[in-house]
Amino acid sequence: MKEQIESLVGPVDRLTTVERGYTHNERAVVVLSDGSSVFAKRAVDEMTAEWLRREHQMYQLLAGKHLAPELVGWVDGELPMLVLEDLSEAVWPPPWNSMQVDAVRLALSEVASVDPPEDLPIFVDGEQAHEGWNFVLAGPGDFLDLGLCDARWLDRFGHVLQAASRAAPLAGNSLLHHDVRSDNLCIHRDAALLFDWNLACIGNPQFDIAFWVPSLAAESGLPPEELMPNCPPQLAAYIAGFFASHAGQPVIPHAPLVRQAQFQQLQIALPWAARLLGIELA
Repeated sequence: MKEQIESLVGPVDRLTTVERGYTHNERAVVVLSDGSSVFAKRAVDEMTAEWLRREHQMYQLLAGKHLAPELVGWVDGELPMLVLEDLSEAVWPPPWNSMQVDAVRLALSEVASVDPPEDLPIFVDGEQAHEGWNFVLAGPGDFLDLGLCDARWLDRFGHVLQAASRAAPLAGNSLLHHDVRSDNLCIHRDAALLFDWNLACIGNPQFDIAFWVPSLAAESGLPPEELMPNCPPQLAAYIAGFFASHAGQPVIPHAPLVRQAQFQQLQIALPWAARLLGIELA
């Protein structure tokens, strides 16, 4: 990794491994011989290589817009490496304050105004057959084991959530980050910067806000209805279904904290969707 970095930015003085994050890329903060520093991320397999290529594309697209870290260097190949500006000194919520929340809202609004690349995946309306509540109702055991409701409640209301999710307004023409959480953003010079763009797609900009709400509510203590007053109930049902279908699955060996984070978000998203749909959550 050191040799690749030096081929892009010059001699390295020291390299410090970074453990933050849910994916299994190699990450490091690198101090160069001139005293400056950068952040480097290298793929470790075919999947992370494709993710990094997408990220590289997005950092090129967003260059100069102060919506994402600035791209410093890139090496493609079997295991590509991305080098970005070092944001170690930025503010990393939580905790949150109102100015930081507003900064993220503004950033998401500006992201939605960027013309997206034509080759990005297209988000289509409604939950698909293998997703969310469709997945849960086809085999509810893992979801029920989480203890948020019982089988009788799911029999009574699962189809209400499923029907709402099938009508979720996901389609649109806007650029979406598609994975907005506190661990994928920071506050730098009073602006919110988003990173980990590997899931970027084209769709309804409301999705980025709605997906962010469960983690923000868990970290800030603010109710989802205050954070997103006009969320369509169908969209909240879709978000809840996403976490319901993932949180109870087996732990991912190379990303062991993902299920824990998804369960935390489900604990917010499910009651939120239930309230918006007029469902009593037992």
